[in-house]
Amino acid sequence: MAKIAFLGLGVMGYPMAGHLVTAGHEVTVYNRTTAKAEKWAAEHGGAVGRTPREAVADADFVMCCVGNDDDLRSVCLGEDGAFAGMSGGIFVDHTTVSAQVTRELHDQAAADGIAFVDAPVSGGQAGAENGQLVVMCGGSEDAYAAAEPMIAAYAKLCKRLGETGAGQLCKSVNQICIAGLVQGLSEGLHFAEKAGLDGRAVVEVIAGGAAGSWQMQNRFETMLDGHFDHGFATDWMRKDLAICLKTAEETGASLPVTALVDQFYKDVQNMGGGRWDTSSLFARLRKISE
Repeated sequence: MAKIAFLGLGVMGYPMAGHLVTAGHEVTVYNRTTAKAEKWAAEHGGAVGRTPREAVADADFVMCCVGNDDDLRSVCLGEDGAFAGMSGGIFVDHTTVSAQVTRELHDQAAADGIAFVDAPVSGGQAGAENGQLVVMCGGSEDAYAAAEPMIAAYAKLCKRLGETGAGQLCKSVNQICIAGLVQGLSEGLHFAEKAGLDGRAVVEVIAGGAAGSWQMQNRFETMLDGHFDHGFATDWMRKDLAICLKTAEETGASLPVTALVDQFYKDVQNMGGGRWDTSSLFARLRKISE
């Protein structure tokens, strides 16, 4: 059993922290909204820290899953930040952020005698709730080896891709691929509707062939039904794609489809769908063809 702090109890962090308790670890949580942390503690029997610094006291591992670069800096740095309260140990960041801020915080952690692993996740809310996340990691081999058994509490697959920042770069690849897949699926279902085909029957035929994908298997029915109040939000996808596109500028990568789909997601936001699932690209196509 390890002593673990978990910082950030959003739709992902809340169940992830719960899996750590189920795995037998002693868990203290911190959330910006204290009432949510207290609710989690009442459900799982863990403790609550009023600040990141308080939550991480004496922790062997600190897991973090917050919103963006600025949120991550705010829980790590400063007088009440996690780094100020850690005495060694390993900080595992599950937030999807830029590789730049990851390297910045790694360097600060190292100066404070703390190991740092960037470990963004894929699998969405359902993956977090079911303990079936895919976790892509960057950091030293020793830090990863120590952290991997903790991460296993909520992961079906966890892999180290390289040194600091490699996990975040891999997550960018993940989001680039998803953006193109969801747009392609949306266009296919839209075409089927306009051609007078039964979308469900079409998917039954093509899902077992080369066109099949996780997105098709898990999202086609809700897309056809016009239900998007679930899953990974468009606002968060745009945040992630902004990281992808900025990194592409820095590395010289060409991402024409990603840039185009990012603008389609902007259209979804303008439709009031910022909190809709990323499959809402289909709703955009329905709207513009009305």
